[in-house]
Parts: sequence; C-alpha cells; structure tokens
Amino acid sequence: MQECWRWFGPKDPVSLADVRQAGATGVVTALHDQPNGAIWPEEEIAARKAMIEAAGLSWAVVESIPVHEDIKTGAPGWEALAENWAETARRLARQGVRTICYNFMPVLDWTRTDLTYEMPDGARALRFDFAAYAAFDLLILQRAGAEADYSEADKALAQAWFDASSQEDRAKLQATIIAGLPGSEESYSLESFRAQLARYDGIDAAGLKARLKAFLEIVVPVAKAEGFTLAIHPDDPPRPLFGLPRIVSSFTDLQDIAAMVDAPENGFTFCTGSLGVRPDNDLPAMIEALAPRIHFAHLRATKRETDPRSFHEDAHLAGDLDMMAVLSALLAAEKADGVQIPMRPDHGHQILTDLGRESTPGYPAIGRLRGLAELRGAIRGLEWSAARA
Repeated sequence: MQECWRWFGPKDPVSLADVRQAGATGVVTALHDQPNGAIWPEEEIAARKAMIEAAGLSWAVVESIPVHEDIKTGAPGWEALAENWAETARRLARQGVRTICYNFMPVLDWTRTDLTYEMPDGARALRFDFAAYAAFDLLILQRAGAEADYSEADKALAQAWFDASSQEDRAKLQATIIAGLPGSEESYSLESFRAQLARYDGIDAAGLKARLKAFLEIVVPVAKAEGFTLAIHPDDPPRPLFGLPRIVSSFTDLQDIAAMVDAPENGFTFCTGSLGVRPDNDLPAMIEALAPRIHFAHLRATKRETDPRSFHEDAHLAGDLDMMAVLSALLAAEKADGVQIPMRPDHGHQILTDLGRESTPGYPAIGRLRGLAELRGAIRGLEWSAARA
C-alpha cells in the first residue's frame, strides 16, 4: 500500500517536510480555497503539484472535489455544475492526479460533537455523543419536525444534556457541528443551516440515490476517457442526521452505488472508521466483495460506547474493528488486482507535543505519526508472514 498523508495546503500547521519525515510518500490534498462548483484553474493545480514534488513527495489523491448541493438536490442548473466537477477532475488527471475522493453527504460532511474528548491516558480524541447531538437538534437548532425522529427516552437524554450544559457548552457544540470541520468546505449559522435542511424536504434515500446516479452518469464517462478513478467516501457517521438521508453507510449501499454505473472507475474510499461505527458492517468481507472498486483507504478505528450510537476515535489498532483482518484483506485485494492502494492514517489522537500546539481538528502531527507507524508495522508483519507461508 502507498503510505499517504492528508495535507490541507500551505497553511496547514503540519508542513510537507514533516510529512516526508513521517515516512509517507504520497500527499492527499485539494485546492481548498476554490469555491464549490467552480472549475479549478489548471495552473493552480500544476503549482500545487510542483510544490509537493519539490518536497520529495507525490500528489497521490485529491480529497476532495466538493459536490455542490444543487447537484444533490437536483436544482435547476445542476448539470452544468456536474460538468464543472468533471472538468476539474479532467484537469487533475492531466496533471497526473488520478484518484479522486469525494462524498455525497447532504449539507454536512463528517460530524462530531466534541473535538477534545479526553482519553484515559490524557490524549484527546474526536467524539460523537448521541445525547449532545439530539440536544442540539431538538433544543438548540429546534429543527421543524425533529420530535418525530426521537423516542421519549431519547428526548429525555437530550434534555438531560441540555440542562447540565452551560451557555459556553452549547455554543461550543453548535460551532463544532455547523461551523465546518476540516475538508467540509462549508460552514453555517443556525438560520442558514435550517435553510439548507429545508432544501431536502421531500428527498428521501431513494431520491438521493437517484441524484447520485445522475451525477455518476455524467462523470464516469469522463473518468473512463481520462483515466482517473472515483472513490466515494462513506457517510460519517453512517446513519441519517437532522432528517437528512444517508446513502453510503452499509454494504447494500455500496453495492447499489457500484451498480448505478457498472464500471471499475466508479469506486470507493474504504474508510474503516466510518463503516466500522456500524456493527452490521463486516469490513473484511466488504473489502473482499468490493476489491476491484476500492481505490483509496482511510485507516482508523472507532469505539462504540454504552449507547452504541455514541462513539469516539480510538487508537489505530484498537476500537471495535479487527484492523489486522482489514489490512490482510486490503493486501489480498492489491495482489489479486495488481494495483497499489493509497492509504492514509485517518485522524489521530492529540498526544505529546500535539497537546500544546496548533493542529487541525482530527489531524495532529504526532498522533497521526503514531498511527502511520503502527499501520506500517502491521502491514510489514503481514507481508513477512505471507512471504513465508
């Protein structure tokens, strides 16, 4: 597997020199300053690639080209926005960036309720707390119709969290959920968030899948012609939020997407953390079944809590999933298909000097370095054992 590292561009607190010292050879990045729906200037793509290569690295994956909300809702003019997306992908491919990670999550990208959850060893992790999420939805956002989505017990949990929280706690929760996490490209106020949610009135999972299929019917032919692969990222968390449908959460969802446009270019980012939140997802079996379509891997572990709807990011070789089985399945997929799958250590705990320095939420330097080192050692061990079997 190609060892890669998520980098948010020149303003990232982790430099390209740091990335190289971590032992990664590939960079996963995007032109995050470009507005959603715009065609990326090819000269800026080339300049970013040159910057990465001057540091002794390669631009392995673009993560992400954001998919405009008008495409997801089928608003008038969505076809032109899809053509813009395809043109950006075409320009990236011309510059040698041929793996494109994207997501189709409505309104929000990945969602957490706490960015500094303290672990028993003093490290800080990302967390999704269902009670806090429900309190925000019901009592802070006051989403129209939200009450119908919760049981009486859930409403009591939300009220208990709200009653125990301070104004500062509520403001922090609001900022964490809707102010925009890394890579999300969008941020909202309460009013604008409500307006965005209203755009999805009447769009259920089947409707959103129809929108994804229409999008793929435009961009997959371009991928085939230009020689790049599409790697859709799973929902995070892999369940509906705020009344919005989620359609990249389960094995069935991924099978449905593969069938929308049956071509190897129409593939997946296999995120073990996102998919691993659901106990019904058998990750090694999913990799075996979808192997020719897995073009990129995010490797991290999540740990479900007493309420299994809540979870936190665990150490990379811990959590609820068998990372060794996942890595073994990915290595087998590489061997069977004769490809090298780029991977990156996704997220990471704030540890050691991370705790006293600026870092992008979920993307500290030392925590990810630990994760990459652990994953590298596990992969080397599996390769050693396979060679002697």
